[in-house]
Amino acid sequence: MIEQKADCPRPGIFVTGTDTEIGKTWVSTAIVEALRLRGRRVGVMKPVASGATASPSGWRNDDALALMTAASGDAERHGVGYARVNPYCFVPPISPHLAAAEAGVDIDLGRIGTEFTTQAGYFDCMVVEGAGGWRAPLSDRASIADLARVLGLPVMLVVGMRLGCLNHAILTTEAIRGSGLRWGGWVANTLEPAMSRGDENVATLTRILGEAPLAVFPPGSDSKGRRSAAERTIDRLVAAKILP
Repeated sequence: MIEQKADCPRPGIFVTGTDTEIGKTWVSTAIVEALRLRGRRVGVMKPVASGATASPSGWRNDDALALMTAASGDAERHGVGYARVNPYCFVPPISPHLAAAEAGVDIDLGRIGTEFTTQAGYFDCMVVEGAGGWRAPLSDRASIADLARVLGLPVMLVVGMRLGCLNHAILTTEAIRGSGLRWGGWVANTLEPAMSRGDENVATLTRILGEAPLAVFPPGSDSKGRRSAAERTIDRLVAAKILP
């Protein structure tokens, strides 16, 4: 049985998605950068990552590095290096449970939880990014959902706006709301600017999920729109007392 953490020691958000490659890091780093501009000390974690490249310091995952860059300065003051931000880094870009099995590694959720609790004591809030989707397996026994339960953070869903996103978003939202964790809301991330009926898809999700997105994030080339979307997201999470 996976241990569930009853209370989060600090404000923060767990960022999950409707799938892999749908913009979790794009959204997470924007939120971290915007929080830091507001003077918040932000801790980041990408507890499990698959897909790494060699560096002079060892294997590194691009998403974890992006989070560290967004939070640059805060972590170093507390000695939070790469291995603490990304405790489990696997080389092949495959499902984490397969990568872990090939490496002969058991992903220890208790270890991740302990590291999270330690880091949470250093910062005003934590932004933790999952891997893949909500039920992406970490082993034969555990998934990203179980990792989120151990950390105890509210969960925010990134919906990658493309054909098929309605089903993925509805099912994932139902699973998160039924998990016992606090629902932090959802954001729409524009993956395909030319997506047919994009606005109508956002409107459909708003109606079915019972709430509008915290924000709609623009395509990757729109840095100004990204900052504005992050600010809107933070304003709503602050109002909900999820972020400080």
